Amino acid sequence: MLITSPMDMDIEYKSPDQIRAFQEDLLRQHLAYLNAHSPFYQRMFRSYGIQIDRIRTLDDLIRIPFTGKKDLQLFNDDFLCVPKEKIVDYITTSGTMGEPVTFGCTDRDLDRLAYNEKKSFACAGLAPGNILQLMTTIDKRFMAGLAYFLGIRALGASIIRVGNGIPELQWDTILRMRPDAVMCVPSFILRLLQYAEEHNIDYRNSSIRKIIGIGEGLRNQDFSLNLLGRRIHEKWPEVELYATCSSTEMSATFSECQYGMGGHVHPELIIVEIIGDDDFPVPDGQPGEVVVTTLGVEGMPLLRFRTGDIAAKCVGQCRCGRWSYRLTPLLGRKNNMIKLKGTTLYPPAINDVLDNTPWVENYVIVVRDSDAGTDEVVVRCGLMPQAPESHTAVKDLKDRFRSRLRVAPLVEILPADEIRLINFPAKSRKPIKFIDQRK
Repeated sequence: MLITSPMDMDIEYKSPDQIRAFQEDLLRQHLAYLNAHSPFYQRMFRSYGIQIDRIRTLDDLIRIPFTGKKDLQLFNDDFLCVPKEKIVDYITTSGTMGEPVTFGCTDRDLDRLAYNEKKSFACAGLAPGNILQLMTTIDKRFMAGLAYFLGIRALGASIIRVGNGIPELQWDTILRMRPDAVMCVPSFILRLLQYAEEHNIDYRNSSIRKIIGIGEGLRNQDFSLNLLGRRIHEKWPEVELYATCSSTEMSATFSECQYGMGGHVHPELIIVEIIGDDDFPVPDGQPGEVVVTTLGVEGMPLLRFRTGDIAAKCVGQCRCGRWSYRLTPLLGRKNNMIKLKGTTLYPPAINDVLDNTPWVENYVIVVRDSDAGTDEVVVRCGLMPQAPESHTAVKDLKDRFRSRLRVAPLVEILPADEIRLINFPAKSRKPIKFIDQRK
């Protein structure tokens, strides 16, 4: 009797040609669905004279205009492909980069979310028997928190829904219920470790053996750990670090495997293009804007949606055996690019310096127009009690910035409590660390 392994069934382990043919078949189904059910895309196809039966391959996608965040904001209801009575869950984007956008999920869409996260957690090495402590919200119209819960349930593992913040409650849960994995914003791990050290908790001998990060990068473009990742690893070397990338619009997650060589794309759920400044695809390995087409979404599917994220596509077989292409760690967001004293930067590069400064309690980065019409960057920091005097802290931080980035922003020292109110406004689901005031 022939026994079929999961790898034989999973499209991610098939050859690149098989994956491409598989996605092209799904693309044709996707276009037919949009043409039949989406008022927004029906109007687009008519306006641009697009005949969907002529879009047969992934290369043909360039014949179709992009969809942007503004389209979702202006014509939100027109993206809905089902009667409203079929919507079982309403969620919104975080609104970090503008007005939040509402998405409606059908029962089938929730099943798809569960499948997506089941695959992503399995990619990160979780399996039945593991216990994941979820350190992010599952309420406040947040898709990701619900998706994580559904994915762990589908995987057959266990989840503890603690929510974000409150180090005391997190450690009480870890010591009481002994989870072996946590999922959170990576910089929160540093707060957990600080709390553990202050309260004599032997975290290195705790039950935790895996950290799955969301919302912040852990690696450089060459896949080595970045400053934040190294700082966590140096303090907690027993724990494996995994980075993930996702968004509400994508309805999909790119998760690292155990080899940490980029976020694996699930070909049955999403098509990814990397687009250059000329709006055409760039060669594999070259960074550009991530553009996605969601597959299998019933409620509000998207076609060629510009995410604003900058990354590159990695091809070639991963050491884990998957042939599906991967995305590099995000360089930043296209709209967030900063030109500081002639040097091009993205906010994560500034974050790395601040996250690696042990006496910085918290911070916010503000970008505004200067009198000369160029970008002016102000880093506002709250300091820990053991920090040097303010004037010394400012000089030290500027030296750190110059060493790492070749240029230094303005640095202002404010009370940590004042920064905390900026980081965590009442309605926010994610910490606010970047504010763009440019006109």
